This record gives sequence, C-alpha cells and structure tokens, in this order.
Amino acid sequence: MNYIQSILLGIIEGITEFFPISSTGHMILAASIMGILENKITNLFLISVQFGTILSVIFLYRNKFFFQKLDFYLKIFVASFPVGILGFFLNKITNFFLNKPFIVALSLLIGGFVIVTVEIFYEKNLYNRKNSITYLKAFIIGLFQCMALIPGVSRSATTIVACMLQNVNRIKAIEFSFFLSVPVIGIATCKKLFDYYFQLNYFTHKDIEILLLGNIVSFVTGMIVIKCFITYLKNFKLFGYYRIILGIFFLIIHYLIQPIEKF
Repeated sequence: MNYIQSILLGIIEGITEFFPISSTGHMILAASIMGILENKITNLFLISVQFGTILSVIFLYRNKFFFQKLDFYLKIFVASFPVGILGFFLNKITNFFLNKPFIVALSLLIGGFVIVTVEIFYEKNLYNRKNSITYLKAFIIGLFQCMALIPGVSRSATTIVACMLQNVNRIKAIEFSFFLSVPVIGIATCKKLFDYYFQLNYFTHKDIEILLLGNIVSFVTGMIVIKCFITYLKNFKLFGYYRIILGIFFLIIHYLIQPIEKF
C-alpha cells in the first residue's frame, strides 16, 4: 500500500462515511481494484481510517456533542452496547468479510432494496412523527447496527432505518446516527490497532505514515461533506437506488472477470 492509495481511500472514506452506502464497502471494492486488499496494512487501514471522519463530527458538532445531558450519553451507550459485544466475539468473522468484495456487492444490493422499501413506508406514515429517542428505541437501533459488521451493509443505513421504522423524525435520526459513530468507530479503531500490533509486535514508519495520511485526508474530506453535502441525506431513497445499481454492477464485474471459486 502506497501514499497515493492511502489518499484515495481516505477521500472515499470521507465522502461515503455519513451516507447510507457503506464507507467500508466502498473502500473494499476500491482496494480490490487497486490489488491491495490482501495486504495486512490494508485490513487495518480500512477500519482505522474511519477515525479521521469521526474526528470531523466531533470538531464540527463539538457544542452539541460535549454539552448534552447525561440522558444523551446513556442512550448513545445503550445503542453502542450490542455492536460492541457482538463485534468482540465475532472479530474473526468480520475480518473474513473484509476480504470478500462479493459480499460487499451483495450487501449493497440487498441494502438498497431495504432502503427504498423503508422510505416508501416512512412517507406513507406521516402521522405521529416523534423526535424523541427512548432507551428502548436506542437499544433497538443498536441491534440493527450489528448488521453493519458485514461490510457493505452500512452503519449509518442501519441506524437511520431503525429510527425511521420506529417513526423517529428524519433529522433526529440522522443526528443520532452521527453521534453514534463516535464510540463505535473509536472503539473499533483501537481494537484493530491493538490486534495488528499484537500480531506483528511493531509498526513500521511507513505503516504509521500511511495511517496518519489516510486519517488526515478523511478528516478534511469528512468536514467538507458535512458542510456542503449532508442535506442530500434527506433524499434517502436516492441512496437506495445508488446501492442497487452499484451492487449489480460489481456483481456482474466479479462474475465476468474472476473465477467463481474465488467467491
């Protein structure tokens, strides 16, 4: 993995992290095209580069994030708990999925149909729209988020869909999804860094430079996306169609180019 690839993947991460299209899935597909998916440093990079984007959330929403009531942080904890526990016990399985572009493409496709269906349901049920997220709703959101352990599903998609199915206001759902990314991605990054160091007992200077560069790029790109393009999240169905098209495209490409046994 070189510096240009680090920059490109950092840009992809920053652009896709906050949209329901799976940033990890996009990076896996891009890394597969680059021919670096099997590298150990790439496996670490795909998770740790997300830390840069959550720093952009903390920076831009610092007043909302650091000056909340205890109730807010408890709900974030409740929503983070299921994926934290499940991610710890299924670590080897999630690592396996990181090397499977076919799984990503399939997840994008299925997730796209789910998003379009949920959006139709949401638009038809305009009554009794609620802004509040209770502890029970937060826990259910956390359970949905566990599906995002499969690359291509999308953490933001699962959390926003869970909110919409519980009739939570869309703006509130997007905001909660943003803040929920902080502990989930932060813990996942620390866990991945620890595992990588435990296996090799060292980080090379190039490893550190590539990781730092990717995170800086994803931080800057993430801020630009939040500032300029986050309003597009209201067009939820549009992302569903995008996922369907992208999923079908990569499924066709992989079946045409790669031997079936590699799937």
